[in-house]
Amino acid sequence: MKTALPAIPLVCVLAAAPAAADFAVNIGAINVSPDDSSSSLNVIEQVAGLPNGSTMLAVADNNQLGLTFDYRFQPNWAVQLIAATPFSHDIRVKGSAIDGLKVGKTKQLPPTLLAQYHFMPEHETFDPFIGIGLNYTIFFDEQIDNQLKDALEALSVTAATDSVTLKTKNSVGLAVQAGVNIKVTDNLGLHLMLSKMDIDTTGRVQVNGATVQSVNINVDPIVAMVGLRWTL
Repeated sequence: MKTALPAIPLVCVLAAAPAAADFAVNIGAINVSPDDSSSSLNVIEQVAGLPNGSTMLAVADNNQLGLTFDYRFQPNWAVQLIAATPFSHDIRVKGSAIDGLKVGKTKQLPPTLLAQYHFMPEHETFDPFIGIGLNYTIFFDEQIDNQLKDALEALSVTAATDSVTLKTKNSVGLAVQAGVNIKVTDNLGLHLMLSKMDIDTTGRVQVNGATVQSVNINVDPIVAMVGLRWTL
């Protein structure tokens, strides 16, 4: 026999929601500083007569406009989504006789979703937190630099009429975070955040659509943000 459950008015459900629940938007400067490493450019080392394992890639840092969204659903717990305008990174050779050679550039968007633990939810102005979550980095708009094109032609790897392109692969990885929110008024404050993200990609130099050099790149950046916080 089925037992009919009493209807629960929506107003009662809302009234039972945690009193501490709030939504906040943080906007400010965000920096991505890669702690990069890569496999060696073994093909280029071979054709250029460079020592094995001497030639790698470095990824430059970049500043953009950061925009993050917080939702506090319990006094100690919140979720945060990190977003930003697209980051643009120059890629250069690191090591050997061609150190500093410009390889190209790529853009990326690293949306990241984190669960946050807030240590002092009862404090009026000082709200430190830590977080852990997942990052999905989308790479796009890759461009080969003329310095690499000229070097490949000089090594007789390519001809002037060849199409030389750069491709990078999207990445999924963990992210950890620490930071603090500082309340200034009832609705306005400061948001300070430092994150470490696991971002790995594969870069491929292609000639007429065929890959001539593939390299694994561990970008693994530190992401820092300083911004204004608006609590709704």
